[in-house]
Parts: sequence; structure tokens; C-alpha cells
Amino acid sequence: MIGDFADEVNIKVFAGKGGDGAVSFRREKYVEKGGPDGGDGGDGGSIIIKSTLNKNTLVDFKYKKIFRAENGENGKNKKKAGKAGENVLIEVPVGTCVYDLETNELLSDLKAPEQYLIVARGGKGGRGNARFATSTLQIPRIAEKGVEGESKNLKLVLKIVADVGLIGYPNVGKSTLISRISNAKVEIADYPFTTIVPNLGVVKIDTGYSFVVADIPGLIEGAHLGKGLGDQFLRHIERCSVLVHLIDISCFERDDPVEDYILIRKELEAFSHILSKKKEIIVANKIDAIEKDTLEKRLADFKNRSGKDIFPISAYTGENIQELITMVWNHISKEKIEQQKFFQKRLKSTVTEKIKIQPVSYEPDPFIKINVIKWDNETFEIVGDGIEKLLTRYDINQKDSRLLILNTLEKNGLNKILTDAGVKEGDTVYIGNFAFEYIP
Repeated sequence: MIGDFADEVNIKVFAGKGGDGAVSFRREKYVEKGGPDGGDGGDGGSIIIKSTLNKNTLVDFKYKKIFRAENGENGKNKKKAGKAGENVLIEVPVGTCVYDLETNELLSDLKAPEQYLIVARGGKGGRGNARFATSTLQIPRIAEKGVEGESKNLKLVLKIVADVGLIGYPNVGKSTLISRISNAKVEIADYPFTTIVPNLGVVKIDTGYSFVVADIPGLIEGAHLGKGLGDQFLRHIERCSVLVHLIDISCFERDDPVEDYILIRKELEAFSHILSKKKEIIVANKIDAIEKDTLEKRLADFKNRSGKDIFPISAYTGENIQELITMVWNHISKEKIEQQKFFQKRLKSTVTEKIKIQPVSYEPDPFIKINVIKWDNETFEIVGDGIEKLLTRYDINQKDSRLLILNTLEKNGLNKILTDAGVKEGDTVYIGNFAFEYIP
């Protein structure tokens, strides 16, 4: 991170817990024993990431790194459900890649505006006791606890979405060029690394179209290893349609334009094979600073030694600038128009489309593996993942919930497993924090 530009940050997100179901009974005049009317808990809020054109850095996440959605409200009497927790919407710039920090898995590459990614789902609310009434259990004192919401550690990586990447050694005139051809307001001075954050400029075409140019700073020999301003900005030009490689043909500061070109190319190729295949326009800048015959000799030398064509301009005087813009536009216009059509279509479909989120729910395992731990000759504990899930869903200290848990475990062979483990009548058996006397 440099200045107010941030292109990689880590954040933590916590979705909301579902509300607990309620245990309550109707209380009406002249009705001595009303039936169960406990309502369900509300679902917990989820965490959603949305791409937007209104942001161009991740700098906000320098100051806020933890995001929590609301928990769902608990259920109420009269079968009233608890209110669902509010979702949290996190806006990031278009071009942001979202990774799971623990696994480094790419969750989504948000290349277009108005894309949504659900990164943590809220937990489902628990059922109230009104849901448990049956012909044989008419007064159920049982309700479900809400399910915990998901939580994740995320890495956000911004790759600027620009059509043109402007590259070259420091002081070759990139800032001057982007100021000349676009609406960008940039600092220009005669020392290396004037530009310490990527400058973005919009270049308007007479036909009404436009394209975005990114001035990528800090490229020197060894940049892919972190030298100069490092490789922190190289990722931004992976998305560009075309690279404009600026060379200082005046040789006032550096002696050999061909050597400079080759070294920068090596940096790009060492960083990413994607960059090595990008369309490239090589531009000789500062032609106003040397005599015409000297210029012609250097252009010919560049062509002979590199085998590449090079286009002469002066970003300072504006010479050949319009021709350069036309040349660049010819390379990107087709792709640009297709992207605009895609974005417009996506905007129409996503603005009106309501996001549907399936909360994290609890489904009891049909087969629960039961393990028995022997603490001493008369004390045992039963454990297992399926048991832990039951205990987080139901309150074992409540009689009806306890019976439900024990019945579920008995269906999975609890009695035989305890007998095989040497548990005798009268021994103490723990499930969670609840102890009961074993009676076969």
C-alpha cells in the first residue's frame, strides 16, 4: 500500500446467527391451558460483496477490516417469528478478486459492475415449540436454537480494469502523456517515481466512445522481485487489452533505448505469462528534444536491434499524439464495444434481480457416530461430531429437548454402544454438560 492507494487487503466477515425459537403457550381468558404458540427465530444476516464503478481503490479497508451482520431475533409468543438480521453489503471497485485467505481459493473475479458475491451466509432461525406439537406431544417444551452464521477470512486483490496499460522506465514521460491524451490530473516532475500510484485517465474518441488508460509506475529491472516500487502494480496491467510501451528516445537520462525495452519486457514475462502475450505498441517519446537526423538514426537502430516497429511522438508538444490515439483505439475498439454491451445487459438484469440467500441450516445426520470416553470406572462421556451438532441445536437441560436428543442417539445404537463400552447400571454418563444415571 502506498499513499491513499490500496490494492491488496485482508478482511474478516461474520454472518449473523439465527434467532432461537421460542417456548411459549397461549394465555387467554377462560383458557386454563392454551396450546404451544412459540414462534420461529429470524434468520441471521449475510455478508455480500458488490462491485461498483464508484470506487477505485481498497483504501477504505485500511481502517475497517471486520464486518458483522446482524443476528436474527428470537421467536416470540403468539407464533410471531423473530425479525431477520440485516445483511451487510460491502462495496469494492470493479476489478477486485476475492480470495479465501485460508485456502487461497479464488471465490470470484468481479470484472463487471453490479456483480454480487455472497461470502458468508447467515444462520437459519430455530423453530419455536408450536412446530413440535403432535398428537402424542401436545404440550412441547422444546425449541431449536438458531444456527451460527458463516465466518471467513478474505483477501481482496484489486486489478485495475483499464483498456490500455502505459508502461516504461521512470521519467520516460508516462505522466505527461496521460495528461496530454486524457482527463487525468497527475503530478509531473523531473525525478524517478514521480508516480507512486497508478493514474487512470479517460480518453474520449470523436465517435462518442472512450477508453481508460492506466499509467503503471515503478517498472525497473528487478521489479518482479520487488525492486523499485516492486511488483505491486504489475498485476494491474494483466487486464489491459493493449500495452503502450514508452521509450525515452532522447537518451538524456539513459543511454540505450533498446536495452531499456528488453529489460522491461523481461520483467513483464517474469511476472506473468499473460503479460508476455499482450498486444504492445512501442512508442518513442521526447522526439522534440533531439535533432531530426539523430532521431531517424535511433529509430532505425531500435528497429534493427529489436526487430520491433516504434512510433515517434512528443508528449510535451503533442506531435503525433492524435495518430497514437487512433492506433490504440483500433486495437481495442472491438473488444471495448463488446464489453459495453455485456455490462449494459448485466446491469439491466442485476438491478431488478433480488438476491436470494439460502441460510445455513441444520440437518441432523441420519447416522451419528457415537464414541465413549471412560473417565473412571463409574464415569463416562459420549462424544462425536453429530452429537455436538445436536447440542448446539437443542437445549439438553430442557426435558423435552433432552428426550429428543436421547431418542435420536438411541436410533443410532446408543444403548448397545454404552453396554459394549462397559457402562453398568447406575454409572454416570455425560452428554455435553448434562449428567444422567445409566439405566439399561
